[in-house]
Amino acid sequence: MPVGVREADLRDPAECARIAAFVAVTDGATPFHLPQWSRAVQEGCGQRAHYLLSEDASGAILGVLPLTEMRSLLFGRALVSTGFGVDGGVLGASIEPLAAGAWNLALRLGCPSVELRGGAAPDGWTSDETSYLGFARDLAVDEAAELLAIPRKQRAEVRRSLGLDLEIVTGNDRALLDEHYRIYAESVRNLGTPVFPAKLFRCVASMMDADVLTVRHQGVAVASVLSLYFNGTVYPYWGGGTDAARALRANDRMYFALMAHARAKGCTRFDFGRSKTDTGAAAFKKNWGFTPEPRLYAKRSVGPAREVNPLNPKYALMVRTWKRLPLWAATAAGPWISRGLG
Repeated sequence: MPVGVREADLRDPAECARIAAFVAVTDGATPFHLPQWSRAVQEGCGQRAHYLLSEDASGAILGVLPLTEMRSLLFGRALVSTGFGVDGGVLGASIEPLAAGAWNLALRLGCPSVELRGGAAPDGWTSDETSYLGFARDLAVDEAAELLAIPRKQRAEVRRSLGLDLEIVTGNDRALLDEHYRIYAESVRNLGTPVFPAKLFRCVASMMDADVLTVRHQGVAVASVLSLYFNGTVYPYWGGGTDAARALRANDRMYFALMAHARAKGCTRFDFGRSKTDTGAAAFKKNWGFTPEPRLYAKRSVGPAREVNPLNPKYALMVRTWKRLPLWAATAAGPWISRGLG
């Protein structure tokens, strides 16, 4: 039985190592539960990290709950598990004590709401299993088998991409990260959403097991993805392409190449991440043979919870306007806005 919930000291390397060891062997863990993610978000976006632990009488960890204290003039305040991640929530046992600890922490910090992305829904919290879908499956044993695992229509697109003059490069040095960021910034501008701070990408790449895979055509980068690796699973997380990528089928080549790259690194599973229900991104992942699974999110709030979903009609004008911004302007202003989204 838990004897208490306390906040971990993420400045202590020994404490972080102990937490990471617990996360690594606990069912349902994701890279977003690692203390390195919380620290990278704090350093990269300036949003304070909190990390709750439930322990027994001997001091053994029973459950954890990483939290990011989001503060934004535009989007309000909230404790989020986890900030800038697509998963989080209570990991391990002690769901109710940790959820209560998060709520009490939120009240002390002046945050009117707590958002849990993943895990179980605590008693009395508002849960949502319809807004988001997750997509994950095992990798095939080799490239030939992987190609056959892709449904016929999408397989034809991948085959076409393999016949084009495209170069694949991987790594996580500063030059590749900068190249990736330029592509990603253009991609999200085209979708009407602000880009995250470049420092967040650098912090994640330096603190976690992560790298960049970029597709180039005639020496010019046209598609790129920053991926996380955890417990034998690859998580393609921040990816996008330029306007030229579509005709070159660069995104198809990128994800197929990432499957081979991850297999070579010893991964056995591919987690395509979450997508909003009934969107083009969700359809794209289904076309690759991934079966959608509902993602459970839970909230507790004083009054109306904050709303940061770009599909909300109240953001429609903002999205349309953002798509028309010059890329330099969107890249300059985006980080100031997005660091409050989480």
